[in-house]
Amino acid sequence: MSKDTQSGLSRRHLFTGTTALVAATSLSACGGDEEAPLIIRPDGVPMSNFGKESTAEEVTAGLDLSGKTAVITGCNSGLGYETMRVLASRGAHVFGVARSMEKATDACNSVVGTTTPFAGDLEQFETMAVCADAIGATGAPIDMLILNAGVMALPELQQVNGIERHFVINHLGHFILANRLMEQVKSASQGRFVTVGSQGYMWAPDTGIQFDNLDGAWGEYVPNTAYGHSKLANGLFSLELARRLGESTATANVIHPGVINTNLGRHYPSYIRIFANLFSWALPFFKTVEAGAATETYAATAPGLSEISGFYFEDCNPVVAGQNMENAAMAERLWTVSEGLTQPYLVSSASVVDTDISAPRTWAEPMPSGAVPFRK
Repeated sequence: MSKDTQSGLSRRHLFTGTTALVAATSLSACGGDEEAPLIIRPDGVPMSNFGKESTAEEVTAGLDLSGKTAVITGCNSGLGYETMRVLASRGAHVFGVARSMEKATDACNSVVGTTTPFAGDLEQFETMAVCADAIGATGAPIDMLILNAGVMALPELQQVNGIERHFVINHLGHFILANRLMEQVKSASQGRFVTVGSQGYMWAPDTGIQFDNLDGAWGEYVPNTAYGHSKLANGLFSLELARRLGESTATANVIHPGVINTNLGRHYPSYIRIFANLFSWALPFFKTVEAGAATETYAATAPGLSEISGFYFEDCNPVVAGQNMENAAMAERLWTVSEGLTQPYLVSSASVVDTDISAPRTWAEPMPSGAVPFRK
């Protein structure tokens, strides 16, 4: 760890400086010493004492989040629910977003603390705009915007108005929410955008974002490739967002939660789901939900990350991601293309381009009623 890290950060970091190479070691299953894959750590980013088995409760122990407001998508199950539960227990007012008001309300009512439910379906862009505006109407500065919800491993190619569905749900729906809540996050004393990505970005095509084939027709459909493509988009979105936040006090980081047996895997074949249900507790690469929620919770709350922006985290610590995750030119192009695809639902758009997507841009009918918040 650099001297700058040990003495505390006094400047903003956005993928600057050199990197330090850290070799991690672990014990093999048979008990002998075995060198694990090399982990590259970015220089100047503080390391925590937490790791793979740390839980969301542990990484927030001793924190008082009273007076803070958090927004989290996918609050009704899995990592989103656990993150909401822990943040509320630490005193934060959590705005929980789910696909329906019923799901959001049930989830919010089941945790201790102050929560407010909102409805927004990530593949129905109009509902995300309505959701964002309802949150905006509260007037509360947003200290934490956690883009957590997603879909994984759809068994066959599915499209939403001509665009591959993983990309729509995991990236574009959140792009709209972040756009419409941007100023509220920036108005907080130190607002944070936390995007739940995945190490699955490694499954994306080698050439990166398929700008000319966002319909997902890349040949034979492979579920993990489509998922990885959307997770690469998550990482590039966070990278470009960090750049655009500039000298504001707001930050943006992306995290990999780990491998967790949650509802996210519901589209995998039944034999895989049965295996996971039976043996995940015994497999070393699986995390519990409590541990899976730790990294996003850490990135959203850790005092030492107040000036850290544009980075990727695994197991509550920074990692230099590979492949195209740090491709700044690709990130900037993705932002511009995403604006073009979602322009009718954005507060403003710096540039709109012809994305060569022939699908109509009339996405979805508005919700019958807007998301109406309440305080428990």
